[in-house]
Amino acid sequence: MIDCNAAIAALDWSKEPQGLYAPIAYALSSGGKRLRMQLVLAGCRLAGGNEQDALPFAEAIEVFHNFTLLHDDVMDRADVRRGKPTVHVKWNDNTAILSGDQMLIEAYHLLESVPTQHLPQLLKLFTRTATEICEGQQYDVDFEQRDDVQIADYIEMIRLKTSVLLAAALKGGAIIGGATEAEQEALYNYGIHLGLAFQIQDDLLDCFGDPATFGKAIGGDISCNKKTYLLLSALHRANPRQYSELHRWLELTEPSAEKIEAVKALYIATQAREAAEQAIAEHTAKALECLKVLPQNSETHHLEQMALSLAKRNA
Repeated sequence: MIDCNAAIAALDWSKEPQGLYAPIAYALSSGGKRLRMQLVLAGCRLAGGNEQDALPFAEAIEVFHNFTLLHDDVMDRADVRRGKPTVHVKWNDNTAILSGDQMLIEAYHLLESVPTQHLPQLLKLFTRTATEICEGQQYDVDFEQRDDVQIADYIEMIRLKTSVLLAAALKGGAIIGGATEAEQEALYNYGIHLGLAFQIQDDLLDCFGDPATFGKAIGGDISCNKKTYLLLSALHRANPRQYSELHRWLELTEPSAEKIEAVKALYIATQAREAAEQAIAEHTAKALECLKVLPQNSETHHLEQMALSLAKRNA
């Protein structure tokens, strides 16, 4: 099996000007799960293909994903990513934006090396997915100014912002591996539910995780009043006293440890934490259901275990 970290490390960023390429090397060297790369290769192997054929698409997906993180960190004013200073902190905003732009271009450059017969289909899938991710990001930004966001709105936002890239990774790998259209769609839908469970778990970890393993400060979403599954569930479930208390904290825009702890307590009291855990379990179950129509082999089992482990991750 291909070592995803080694494959990314082998990409050459020694080009000039280093002011453009050094931040890309830095961002890609910070590790991470390489989950999206793994999904491309797993989709290819499951369909009986040669994973080497899928490597350029896997690399393109990974570089694209990290491009979105550079820009997200600027937009969110995030200081830490995977336990290291973000690019806009280590360099500056302009560097993070421009190097991120170049990463998007490099992702398309990597696509040039996919098997020629699959290029039109993969290019269409990749471009549609890129558009959907930008749409999801805009919804996320819009939600900051809206007081009428519902849980269903949030689910659609994270489907676009997070899930579609996991789904496209799997489907792209399956296309290269020679999967049928039914198998491609089953893997795509698996990826959608995997992504929903993954993002809701991310909401939980941002609030209740261990900063030593999560890789960034706990309570960031609470500090900036970000619309998350937890917040929306708490607002929906709160009694009048809890609702009033929650809104009182939301009116305070200055980050504070007191606010984080008070809102976390409300998430527990309103059973919002329990609701989020239940949603993770439900989407994990739906992801596993999608796998039943696929060939039952070691790769299917691998995807089953991946869904179950991501639902319980702590980082």
